[in-house]
Amino acid sequence: MQPPLLTRRTALRRTLSTTLGASAAAALLREQAWAAGGAGGLRHSVCKWCYKDISLDAMCAAAKDIGIESVELLDPPDFPVLKKHGLHCAMVSFPTAQGPDGKKIGSIPHGFNRVEHHDLLVQAYEPLMKTSAEAGFKNIICFSGNRDGMGDEQGLENCAAGLRRLLPLAEKLGVTLTMELLNSKVNHKDYMCDRSAWGAALCEKLGSEHFKLLYDIYHMQIMEGDVIATIRARHAFFSHYHTGGVPGRAEIDGTQELHYPAIVKAIRETGYKGFLGQEFIPKQPDKLASLRQAVEICS
Repeated sequence: MQPPLLTRRTALRRTLSTTLGASAAAALLREQAWAAGGAGGLRHSVCKWCYKDISLDAMCAAAKDIGIESVELLDPPDFPVLKKHGLHCAMVSFPTAQGPDGKKIGSIPHGFNRVEHHDLLVQAYEPLMKTSAEAGFKNIICFSGNRDGMGDEQGLENCAAGLRRLLPLAEKLGVTLTMELLNSKVNHKDYMCDRSAWGAALCEKLGSEHFKLLYDIYHMQIMEGDVIATIRARHAFFSHYHTGGVPGRAEIDGTQELHYPAIVKAIRETGYKGFLGQEFIPKQPDKLASLRQAVEICS
């Protein structure tokens, strides 16, 4: 097993812990991290689904201790727990509606690229958009759906038609609908929004600041690589970022092929002031130690 990276932040934490005690040291580093975010640095978030054996309440407490401001991909029933801990939800999870054939419309395979889904998607998204905006959570995830034999150009037209029905409400509420870029090679076979060029074309077709893309670094490394150049060229279309180690979606340390300090530097240089969501699945027994290390790597 490769030993953990001793980053400057790790060394500082150890020094402060010796001097101030662990609790005071964590609080000081958290304040520094939040101050950096407010000054234009990346703000840290974590996807709860990667820690299924940890309760949301415990996850929130751990996140605050690490210096994370957001726990994401949550639903409205989870919002009171976030509020109790003074945390944000940088990306709200997707709603679903039961289709006539039993399919979960709104899920990854069954999204906006099918005209027959649009009525149900509007019915599902409108109340979620209102509830999320009332809570102060302004990014909501959405999906293209699978190709299932459909051409990419037709998928673009269909997605645009469905999303246009929601954009007036999104603009009124100040909400951003954010379509995730996912790989169709390993994890989500046949998914349509699987390349940044296709997603950017959809953004250009809609021409609204209230529709953007979630650039998932893990997924796009698998599909097209060239991560830093893509971030530099297409960052205007990205409202959110996700991490993950390649291959395997595990820790983002030296055990995988991506060099996250350079990627984070590239994101910062675009002027991005939003959140970076940790979405890796820890393989190490101490999952929260892996999360802490990931935040340090990206800080």
